[in-house]
Amino acid sequence: MKNNRTSLVRPDTLPDSASYPVVTPLQPAVVYGSDTPDMLDAQYEGGLSGYTYSREGHPNGDVVAARIDRMEGATHLGVVTSSGMAAVSAVLIGLMTSGDHVLGGNQLYGRSLRLMAEDLPRLGIETSLADPTDAVAFAAAIQPNTKLILLEAVSNPTLRVADLKGIAKLAKEKGILLAIDNTFTTPHALKPYDLGADIIIHSVTKLLAGHSDVMLGYVSAKDPALLDRIRIFTVTTGMVGSPFDCWLAERGMLSFDLRYARTQETAAKLADHLAQLSGVIRVLYPGREDHPEHARAMQLLGGQGCNMVSFEIAPTRAAANALARAAEGIQFAPTLGDIGTTLSHPASSSHRALTPERRAALGISEGFFRVSVGLEDPDALCEVFSRAVAASTEV
Repeated sequence: MKNNRTSLVRPDTLPDSASYPVVTPLQPAVVYGSDTPDMLDAQYEGGLSGYTYSREGHPNGDVVAARIDRMEGATHLGVVTSSGMAAVSAVLIGLMTSGDHVLGGNQLYGRSLRLMAEDLPRLGIETSLADPTDAVAFAAAIQPNTKLILLEAVSNPTLRVADLKGIAKLAKEKGILLAIDNTFTTPHALKPYDLGADIIIHSVTKLLAGHSDVMLGYVSAKDPALLDRIRIFTVTTGMVGSPFDCWLAERGMLSFDLRYARTQETAAKLADHLAQLSGVIRVLYPGREDHPEHARAMQLLGGQGCNMVSFEIAPTRAAANALARAAEGIQFAPTLGDIGTTLSHPASSSHRALTPERRAALGISEGFFRVSVGLEDPDALCEVFSRAVAASTEV
């Protein structure tokens, strides 16, 4: 809408133009002016579309939400949050109340596990964990007050594949909300709504934005009433992502299709290469036949293996340090989804808050690494890891 009202302090408005910008304009305005109180009422009550205060929504956020909505097949405008963990928190805290029970997969992202173990119980929300690869075990963990199940389709960082179909059937039978974090798999590999999910969560920071310069999350819900509750909680607690981050995220998503195809192809090659190296104890990649849930992964992910590879070397800190030092040209950083390959050591980053015994139960030793594959030349990347693994065997 053209602004016909100038300000005494800001008397100038944007010049008229018969043409239009090809790139979405960045709109960092915190507050938006209206002509009258009646007009403001109409905006809040839904009679007019528009913006009032950026914590309640802004144009760049809606552009990003609409793009992910299309990718996920969502029919209601999603909520863009300030981070992936803000998205998880908005769902769990925004929807659950004291006395409710949340059941999570036992291999969730480290901070999601911490939220489940420490923060939700402080609020009177009960939590427990179960093996998401086994729907029978998951069924046994359901309690009479279970209101929500939180899963990652492919776990971080162990790349185990959840029995989503079995658990979704269970959730529907029991009337329990099913929330799926689709960050690892992305809408290209998995459509959670098609499997029966009620809520979809993303860390846009990762593969969708893809450049390690954005911190954003996203939530969608099939039920508009649930989505409205999440949106209100997000606004009230100030979890809304900034216009600049949203503007950068949109730019990143424009190349997502190309990046995803290239990195997945390279990841498959790297996984096979690591598996034949002396010094590598095991490799976890859903596209490999030796993955514990390979058949399920191929069916669930439409034959795709994703861009993440995990592997294990000698389970000592000395070997881990040697490998990280020798991986020249590969950033050792606790992130994923960047255009450049990154190497992560969960025991010292994402899962450092867990006891060694708890990490061991998840299959995470001092020698366990997760690789987020980027856009490098595949042969060059394999050569780097050959040298790094060799260095880890010399300590």
